[in-house]
Amino acid sequence: MINVQPVTLERAPVRLVPLALEHEEGLKAAAADGELWNIRVTSVPEPQNTLAYITTALEHREAGHRMPFAVLDSATGRVLGSSSYHDIVPAVDRLEIGWTWYAKSVQRSAVNTTAKLLLLQHAFDTLGAQLVGWRTDNYNFASQRAIERLGAKKDGVLRHHALRRDGTVRDTVMYSLAAGEWPEVRAHLEYQLARPR
Repeated sequence: MINVQPVTLERAPVRLVPLALEHEEGLKAAAADGELWNIRVTSVPEPQNTLAYITTALEHREAGHRMPFAVLDSATGRVLGSSSYHDIVPAVDRLEIGWTWYAKSVQRSAVNTTAKLLLLQHAFDTLGAQLVGWRTDNYNFASQRAIERLGAKKDGVLRHHALRRDGTVRDTVMYSLAAGEWPEVRAHLEYQLARPR
């Protein structure tokens, strides 16, 4: 059974460290880079709610169903955003990657691909996960494209599934990657990172 514990994962240009209260100001700055909280289909906290966002993530970690990370620039230590393992189900060796967002200035760079490679490598190669999943808002087309670029397969759509923070109800698009698909996806992600940008 998978046993998800706090860990630091690093490969330039990012370092993923367990999310902590000390990351509050860095997360505020990352969210302010693009005023990301104004995008209604994301989980990015408003500046005044950053502490509550971190506190909730840490409560989820204590409950055993989420492992939140701060995503840092490996050279400078600047907080670039956040990502998490969540919906961790040890009985079937399954977890999801989500609650992911980055400062606008590092979007469409090597940051997301590298962070996802680190999280997938740890999930499959170290933890022994048999399946990694993702979920996103049906109107978050950028997130859907990013998940599909990773090589995940679209499982379907859960209709009328979850509340957005504005009180509307979203459909949730579900994706997954099975352990047997991981070697080819790893090779593809390594190729993406190695090719000239």
